[in-house]
Amino acid sequence: MTVKLGVNIDHIATIREARKIREPDPVTAALMAELAGCMGITVHLREDKRHIQDRDVRLLRGTVTTKLNLKISPTAEMLQFATNVQPDMVTLVQENHQEITIEGGLNVAAKVDELSKFVTTLKNNDIAVSLFIEPETDQVKAAKKVGADFVEFNTGKYATDCELGSLQEVEREISAIEDMTMLARKYGLRVLAGHGLNYRNVGAIAAIDGIEELNIGHSIVARSVYVGMEKAVKEMLEQIRNAG
Repeated sequence: MTVKLGVNIDHIATIREARKIREPDPVTAALMAELAGCMGITVHLREDKRHIQDRDVRLLRGTVTTKLNLKISPTAEMLQFATNVQPDMVTLVQENHQEITIEGGLNVAAKVDELSKFVTTLKNNDIAVSLFIEPETDQVKAAKKVGADFVEFNTGKYATDCELGSLQEVEREISAIEDMTMLARKYGLRVLAGHGLNYRNVGAIAAIDGIEELNIGHSIVARSVYVGMEKAVKEMLEQIRNAG
């Protein structure tokens, strides 16, 4: 299976919002990433609107030609926005206003009834639904129970262990993601992964059989500062292709 790359362009908007002006434009970044060969664009519309804005998402809906994946927290306001804009996919995530970036996966097992309603509404509007979760058995089972189409495994701990942990800890995280990928596919769920992945650590995750797509943002945006978005995306695609 060829692993696809979805590019998260949130931090293009982070740079823009530092000055509250018009540039750099995340819509332009999305176009450049698509032209470089990525197969999807991801944005996280946070409740505090710290980077991506409502207008960005609407413009992206009219310009993205691959797949638009909108990450949102499961609130009534965000649900209404998503059904109005009609992205190709919605990924439900846990959100904490005090966090710098997403700190952990959505606890689906603790919110089965609530999330089932969100998932049903989105699917009734022809929007595919993914859940950003930890690679844990109870979360995978709950994702199946609420009717999700996809799960996206949080690779944040793996990424941290690659930088600060032992080889044993890294191998333990890879094994957990491998096992949960097999379980998710057994339940008929399609599998994505992301968070903290970069040019150094992406290979081991891209090599896991059953993962269809990796969502990567910060490292690509950071690299693009030096080499441009097109080259940064192509370099990441090369790392993914070489993982096999």
